[in-house]
Amino acid sequence: MSRQDFEAIVQELVAEVGDRPLDTALAERLNARVPPGGERFRRLQALCAEGEAEGWLLPREAGGIRFGRPVKPGGAAGRFSVDVVHMAEVVGPHHVHTTGEIGAIMPTEGAARFDGMPAGWYVYPPGSDHHPTVSGGAAYVLYLLPDGAIEFTGRRP
Repeated sequence: MSRQDFEAIVQELVAEVGDRPLDTALAERLNARVPPGGERFRRLQALCAEGEAEGWLLPREAGGIRFGRPVKPGGAAGRFSVDVVHMAEVVGPHHVHTTGEIGAIMPTEGAARFDGMPAGWYVYPPGSDHHPTVSGGAAYVLYLLPDGAIEFTGRRP
């Protein structure tokens, strides 16, 4: 049942995003409407933990990062893919968000920060790039990618 519940909450999140531009105003909207500590945000984190325990959410592991893409574009999230990682004190592989990225940071241990940001929502615009980094503990990071687009570069930190 948790997979169906996960897809249902993803549909709610996509409705919050709508056709809005991927910018700081969208991050502010998500943090106001689905705040960390709020019921939907806590439910999302609980569903990530359930999905990890059940084995369907994070079926792969590389470089100390557990990851998976439980929703492909055209599925429950419409034009978005839904990817989830569980990271602890690690720098991930460099990549470019060719069409942007919308993410939720959900600490699971300590006061984890993702790219220096605390629990909550972030939005990276199209063309942005980074080495995803979790410090200060461990966290789930759920991210929506328009059309599932992401380009790994192989660039080292």
